Formats: sequence, C-alpha cells, structure tokens
Amino acid sequence: MSVSSLRYSFGGDEHLFIEVGEAMSMAAFFRSMSLVKAIEALALPGILDVCLANASCLVRFNPDVLPPQQLLEQVQSLEDRGNAQRTLTTRIIEIPVLYNDPWTHETLMRFRERHQEPNSTDLEYAARINGLKDVDEFIAQHSGMPWFVSMVGFVAGLPFMYQMVERDKQLEVPKYLTPRTDTPKLSIGHGGCFGCIYSVRGAGGYQLFGVTPAPIYDPEQRLPYHQESMVFFRAGDIVQFRAIDRENYDRCLEQVDKGEFSLRIKPVEFDLDRFEREPLVYHAHLQEVLYGD
Repeated sequence: MSVSSLRYSFGGDEHLFIEVGEAMSMAAFFRSMSLVKAIEALALPGILDVCLANASCLVRFNPDVLPPQQLLEQVQSLEDRGNAQRTLTTRIIEIPVLYNDPWTHETLMRFRERHQEPNSTDLEYAARINGLKDVDEFIAQHSGMPWFVSMVGFVAGLPFMYQMVERDKQLEVPKYLTPRTDTPKLSIGHGGCFGCIYSVRGAGGYQLFGVTPAPIYDPEQRLPYHQESMVFFRAGDIVQFRAIDRENYDRCLEQVDKGEFSLRIKPVEFDLDRFEREPLVYHAHLQEVLYGD
C-alpha cells in the first residue's frame, strides 16, 4: 500500500479506520495529520473524536446521528483536495537520558527468559543487530539525531518516536519475544523502528536503553512545562536526546521534587521538503534552533 492511496475499514459500529501507509514515514505522518485536520474541519454532527496515529487515523462517531456510509463518502471526498501539508509549527525539546541505568538494567535482567538473547543486555543486543561495534556507539547514534513524535497514546502520555534519518540508517530492534510484566516509569524503550518513553510504570515489550528524569505525564501539573496539559508530548514534537551521567540525573530528580525542573523547549517551523532534501543539513539547523541562544 503506497502513501498515495488510502485504505478504509470499519471497526465495530462506531469507528472508521483510515490507513495512509503500511510503513511509518514522515510523508505518511503528514498525510495523516492533514487528513485529521480536514475531517475536523468538516464539523459533521455525529463525529465524536478523530485520533491521529503514525501512518493512519481513527474516527469515532455516533452511527445514530451520522450513518457510516455517509461518513465514509464525506471522508473519501477529501482525498482529491490537494496535497498534504508539508510544514508544521511545532517544538524541539531536549530530553536528558541516563543510558544503561541501574533500574532498567535490573528490570531487563529479571526478564531474560523473554528476550531473544538471554545472555546479553538490551543495549548490547541492539548494538550488535544494528552492526555497531559496542554500546557506546549505539548510544551515540541513538542520541545523535533527533526523533519525531508521530503519535501519543497506548497509555497516558506515551510518545511514539521515529528517528529523523534516512530509512537505511534507522535503528531497528524487535520487541521482546514475550512482554515484561514490569517496566520502570520514564524508561527509554525501542521496538521496531519506534522509540518511546514509558510515561508510567507497567507492562511493556520494548527493549530498554535508559531512563529520563523528566516527567512527561503529570496529573497534578506541578512542573512549569505541564501547565498547559498533564500530557506533555504532542504529535509533531521533535525530541533531541542528551546523554547525562548519574550525578546530573540525581540533580535533575532533586529539581523535580522541588517543582523546579525545566526542559529546554524551543519553537520551530519544521519543513518536510527541506528535511528530505538534506537530512544532515536540516539536523544542523534544528541544533541551531535548540542550542543557539
């Protein structure tokens, strides 16, 4: 299935699923985002929610108000309304990470029987299958290029992130053979081509690489960057990971406890065409936006 065609299917009585592409890509995300905005602009009575995902979207509707076939025809009519949006007003955010931390290490060692390589750690396994010489080289690649938040969900506030590099340079690591029943809160995970940050403690199947001190889901909204929403991340955010040491991590936790912790967040106009033409040049531009104070 190409990004140029859409696939429609109904889920039960109240959902219309629209698949833009079979594989995640920046082009598929932007097409999905444009479609979501166009559906919302229709303002059809009976539409309850429109949810954006990596390369698809889901419409929840009331079939007693909006007949399914009528909704389908209205959405299909949007396909011929020009090209997808290619620019986005968004944020670039620095997320500090303590890689190879003791808490995710203890957790992953408890679940080695569920892993592809019980005799290695998740970082060691990820480095090997990506053709990298060691864990340090993997961490350098993981934190060296920014990540694009393509959807938020699964559990409250969890961002799915896609690294902004050419497809043949994507870091790819399969999920555990069987999911864990425990994952520390704020773990940095990876499954397939997607990275994530586990917003809360719970089950999970992604490989574990480290932990961030930065809360990303806060119902109490204690920290300054949570004032707008208890869920920090939004689809379209750009994330730059920064490796930190244990001393820095502990200092960040003290600031979190005092309600004084902050993140480096800068507004940015993202241009998909510029990025696709010269990813490395555009990466330098994003670094200048984030750190060029």
